[in-house]
Amino acid sequence: MIRGLRPLLRGSTYSGMLFAYCGALASLPLLPFALLPTLAWPSAPYGVQAVLVLLVWAALIGSVGLARTTRRALIAFARRLLRVPLPAPAAVPSGADRWRTPFWLLLHVALGWTGALTSGVLVLMGIALPGNWLGAEAGLSLFGRSLRSDGGWRSWVMALGCLLLAAVVCVLVTSVLRWLAPRLLGPSSAERLALMAEREQRLAERNRLAHELHDSIGHTLTAATIQAAVAGEVLSADPVAARAAMRSIEESTRAALEDLDYVLGALREEEAGTAPTRTLDDLPELLDRLRHAGAVLDVELSGESARVQGTLSRAAYRILQEGLTNALRHGTGGPIGVRVAALPDCVELGVVNEAGAGMPTGAGVFRTSGHGLPGLAERVRLLHGEIEVGPDGPRHWRLAVRLPVRVSA
Repeated sequence: MIRGLRPLLRGSTYSGMLFAYCGALASLPLLPFALLPTLAWPSAPYGVQAVLVLLVWAALIGSVGLARTTRRALIAFARRLLRVPLPAPAAVPSGADRWRTPFWLLLHVALGWTGALTSGVLVLMGIALPGNWLGAEAGLSLFGRSLRSDGGWRSWVMALGCLLLAAVVCVLVTSVLRWLAPRLLGPSSAERLALMAEREQRLAERNRLAHELHDSIGHTLTAATIQAAVAGEVLSADPVAARAAMRSIEESTRAALEDLDYVLGALREEEAGTAPTRTLDDLPELLDRLRHAGAVLDVELSGESARVQGTLSRAAYRILQEGLTNALRHGTGGPIGVRVAALPDCVELGVVNEAGAGMPTGAGVFRTSGHGLPGLAERVRLLHGEIEVGPDGPRHWRLAVRLPVRVSA
């Protein structure tokens, strides 16, 4: 019994009834327009006029529900008053989905008026019967037995019953609206697909940003560590080389800070400005920073790199950056071979470094973060390319990537 009374004691029940009342009150401004046909046909029977007014009124209410702003407002109010979790509409509804909001609005108004009139009459009776105000008399019939108000204790019983019935009406109206809201205001099948596509796009963008941050910060920290060590060793013997190493650290860290500011702004969904774009045109600057770090590079460039543009050029730069970073991190200090060949149908990238006889094979080479090789493989896969990573002879490690030029930016 106590469990059955819980809905009557919840504040959400009466906030839901307030939501129903709001629907009834919002329809009142349309009523004068619904009465216009009766002025044009005054000789019609009363029943015909009543039906005509109701039909015109319903049509006007339904037309209001066709506006997209109406649906957004209804969803916002339903969240707050009905306490129903409803996502924001993802797209403009079309076809049969377009009529879900007008249908909801008609049911909302109908339930609002039904609940308002019924509960209002019951509350009025509950207040008037105990004191027999204004000569109020009423009778209650239940299971063949009648109970008539006479101003005594029966009046109090009937008044309490009326108030209880008014509360039950509130529970019923709120329950029906809560049941209808997800079905009519919630996302349709098409909207669910749109929401899933939007969520997938956001996840893909965050994944891309994570890769960008890993490539940029990982390379910068590796290069800066080596450059700082070089500067410390030659500070006394060769101050010019030490200053050059320190300038290289400053340039590389400044570029990394730009990447970091952009990524953090995008993750916070703020206006992060223009995304920093590094392309193959920036490759000489990257190679110069590595030379300042003491790396010995054997660079082979061939083909027309100007033909490689947009997404393909940016991806090629990041792939080479990650490959060179791992060569610095895990290599033995020997020469690092860098190859970029811009062919008519593809771009071939290669990084070869001395790894030492004891260097582990497989993905364990990227054990520092665990994301280097999977990130490269995913980037290449998205561009429909091919990647080969592994030992190249007894003492070398080789990264080879082939990206088709047909993938447009």
